[in-house]
Amino acid sequence: MSFRCEACGFQNNEVQQAGTIRPEGMIYTVRVLSRDDLNRQVVKSATSTVEIPEFDLTIPASRGQLTTIEGLIRDTVADLSADQPLRRIENEAAYNKIQSIIDGFKDILADGADYDEEEDTMGEVKLPQKASGKDAPIKPFTVRLDDPSGASFIEFSGSMKDPKWNMRSYHRTRQQNIDLGLINPDEPEAPPTPADAEEGEEPQNPNEEIFVFPGTCSSCGHAINTLMKKVNIPYFTDVIIMSTNCDKCGYRDNEVKSGTAISPLGKRITLKVEDKEDLSRDILKSESCGLEIPEIELALQAGTLGGRFTTLEGILDQVYEELSEKVFTDARRGDDKFEDFLQRLKDVKSAERPFTVILDDPLAVSYLQNLYAPDPDPNMTIETYERTWEQNEVLGLNDMKVEGYEEDAAKESAEKEREAKESEAKESDAKESDAKESEVKESEVKESEVKESEVKESEAPAKQS
Repeated sequence: MSFRCEACGFQNNEVQQAGTIRPEGMIYTVRVLSRDDLNRQVVKSATSTVEIPEFDLTIPASRGQLTTIEGLIRDTVADLSADQPLRRIENEAAYNKIQSIIDGFKDILADGADYDEEEDTMGEVKLPQKASGKDAPIKPFTVRLDDPSGASFIEFSGSMKDPKWNMRSYHRTRQQNIDLGLINPDEPEAPPTPADAEEGEEPQNPNEEIFVFPGTCSSCGHAINTLMKKVNIPYFTDVIIMSTNCDKCGYRDNEVKSGTAISPLGKRITLKVEDKEDLSRDILKSESCGLEIPEIELALQAGTLGGRFTTLEGILDQVYEELSEKVFTDARRGDDKFEDFLQRLKDVKSAERPFTVILDDPLAVSYLQNLYAPDPDPNMTIETYERTWEQNEVLGLNDMKVEGYEEDAAKESAEKEREAKESEAKESDAKESDAKESEVKESEVKESEVKESEVKESEAPAKQS
């Protein structure tokens, strides 16, 4: 919609959602490194928020807009500047903080925040003017657009392979669904507990039972439930999946644990990915597993991403998301090498080029689906190997004993008792020795006193004579 009053000059270019609410929320992240990035178009719905972490700035949900990143910054400068004279009188600290943000944005715009809007005709949506063509470099910053309704968008450059552009979907929290009008706030939340089996009747399939553990959210302290389920992976083993989701603050955590004993050997799985069908393979990556793709020089150490049970495409998306968020935070202008790496990673996760995935797990509790099971997979190689002493030390296995530990415990207890008795005996001997020394010293003192007394008695008659 576009509206402009010729009498007073009021105008409104508002964007309203005409389609249905998407099933998932969307987060768009753009790393602004040059003035060309300021010209990216932005569709901002009335339910979206904008974050610029470098300035500790969060723009709350307001009216919908069709604008650019530059226009978004100019509107922010105008809104923040409006009440600055009053803030300077009432709260000087807040004034100084906000003024530093305004000055930073003006440095980015290079031509200041004051600009004249050209007259536009009724019915046309007026986009802000493009960024200044000045050659002065800008300070890199990040724009993150979060829309629970999924109706917002930030333009990418060229294609979705743009290394400075990232899109991520997520499941909405209960509060977000309430804010969007999808859930009645008065409706009680049903706890995700499994159906109780009849008294005396055992569940037909124990693996289908979901266990619920009440607890508190580590982020906000709200009461939450952690769900745990045992899952059997065909041609592999049992795993335990745990999931935590806080509806109040949105905190989420998922963990995958092995449900079997530790293998005496490590395992290395090598898969040659040739087409998109390979991306749909299930993958279980344990916390102790490392992941490597030699073609793009990607190597993730054990512990990276934690335990995950997903698809090959899903774990590559998570790797890209983690690395892209890192470079969006730390990248320097002109870091073409890392941008090229992200581009190659995007090609890999869409299977546009063949590549090799190597999973190396010293505990052998990781898994990559064999599409030909139970027959061998021609594109997959599985090797077992002896763990090194260093690997066992890191895993805490060198000092672990699972056989004959009761006898060792009895020996250790007997040894402690013997040492205690020896210590008591030594203390007793020391006390007796101290007592004897004390008696000897007392005897010597008495003898000395007697001798002195005898000397004095013998000297007394001599003086009288």
